[in-house]
Amino acid sequence: MAALVLPDLDVDPRTLGDGEAALTAFLRGLPGVDRVGNERRAAQLATRSLKQDTKRALIDLAIRTVDLTTLEGADTPARVRSLCARALRPDPADAEVPPVAAVCVYPDLVATAAEAVAGSSVRVAAVATAFPSGRASRTVKLTDTREAVAAGADEIDMVIDRGAFLSGRYGAVADEIRAVKEVCGDAHLKVILETGELATYDNVRRASWLALIAGADTIKTSTGKVSPAATHPVALVMLQAVRDFHLMTGEPRGVKVAGGIRTTKDALRHLVLVNETVGADWLTPDRYRIGASGLLTDLLLQRQKLRTGVYGSADRVTLD
Repeated sequence: MAALVLPDLDVDPRTLGDGEAALTAFLRGLPGVDRVGNERRAAQLATRSLKQDTKRALIDLAIRTVDLTTLEGADTPARVRSLCARALRPDPADAEVPPVAAVCVYPDLVATAAEAVAGSSVRVAAVATAFPSGRASRTVKLTDTREAVAAGADEIDMVIDRGAFLSGRYGAVADEIRAVKEVCGDAHLKVILETGELATYDNVRRASWLALIAGADTIKTSTGKVSPAATHPVALVMLQAVRDFHLMTGEPRGVKVAGGIRTTKDALRHLVLVNETVGADWLTPDRYRIGASGLLTDLLLQRQKLRTGVYGSADRVTLD
């Protein structure tokens, strides 16, 4: 699909966060999303048939891109250690199953997770900035982030202030993202748009560009607490933003889809969207993630089916 015709501004988009007027002009000058065309395109890509060998490879890729997540008030250190064990060895009976990309936990459990995955490729992600509502002072949000990084978080998943965004205070949202990015240090910053609250594809496009301009390493659909979340049309709009930002600046940024992805079929459809929109270079855990808690079980069962011809029951794989 062709890139967008972007606003003709004589300025590097990465500097637009320094000025409210320029940032607002850029975001409001973005072309509107053709709702019918966007949904048709997403639906067409979702119906692509896959050969068995391709499906096998994509299932392993999907496993490698999973952020295995537990974000419940009843989470305990024991539960997190169990989650980490599963992240490292998703199928104890099959050593060829790759580890997942990361475990995602609340900040107070980061140290537990970091100890459990130490020395492995599995990263520790922490939700921060008053997740999931984002309703807290900037001081609280920055402290939340700083403490998670100090405890060993490799990645921070922050939420934007949707109220500020929806009321047109784009500069305030950008400033907050930049402030969080600064205290992240070397930690990777994933910015959650909470697309289910943004209401329109145009808002999803604006929020995607705003986050990218402000320095997000990855833009993420949802907290998983609001529905709808990672729909194919929403993911398509976000992938287009990342593609066009890369074309405009030369900087590759990532996308994370989270919320409602529970089946292998859906996960593979999302991977097809990635390949067809931004290309194969994004089919890597460094540039693409799937946030999920229950998805891994189905991926393992479908993997077993391709190998044995039999779809097993969930009690044949390790659960969280």
